[in-house]
Amino acid sequence: MKQSIELDEIDLALLTSLHEAPQIGVLETSRRIKVARATVQARLKKLEEAGVIAGWQPQIDVAAAGFGVQCFVQLHIAQGELDSVAEELAAIPGVIEAWATTGENDILCRVAASSHEGLQETLIQIARSRYVARSSSIVVLSSIVKPRALPLLQTVEAKPSRAPRYPRQA
Repeated sequence: MKQSIELDEIDLALLTSLHEAPQIGVLETSRRIKVARATVQARLKKLEEAGVIAGWQPQIDVAAAGFGVQCFVQLHIAQGELDSVAEELAAIPGVIEAWATTGENDILCRVAASSHEGLQETLIQIARSRYVARSSSIVVLSSIVKPRALPLLQTVEAKPSRAPRYPRQA
């Protein structure tokens, strides 16, 4: 796991700008947040290296792409077999996310399929693992809070930046 970094006001302005208009370039971003283009480039590099910006790929809505049947699957696995189960789950296309967890179960998976039959097949594939002792699934009816990070970042009191900011133009 990467070491977390402390975000300053320019980092937060940059992340907010990218969130609001992800397709604009570095120059336009520098104009919007009132800093030099080189500052934006350096900050982007710093945020990428720290893992704050985890990638530039598009956010894909699997439901809109035809995989509207989703569920969460909780797995209780054999002791010491997390890596083995992780490999098996990664080989199943319908498993779109998985996390190691605490509590009664060991793994929480997010699964997507194009139909209930497809979901059942994915659940059967998961259950075939010799390392999975038991599983339980919860079907998703609808999404009520989409994945987001910006509101959480905005709760942090950003430290002032030492980089110069351009004055606002009227």
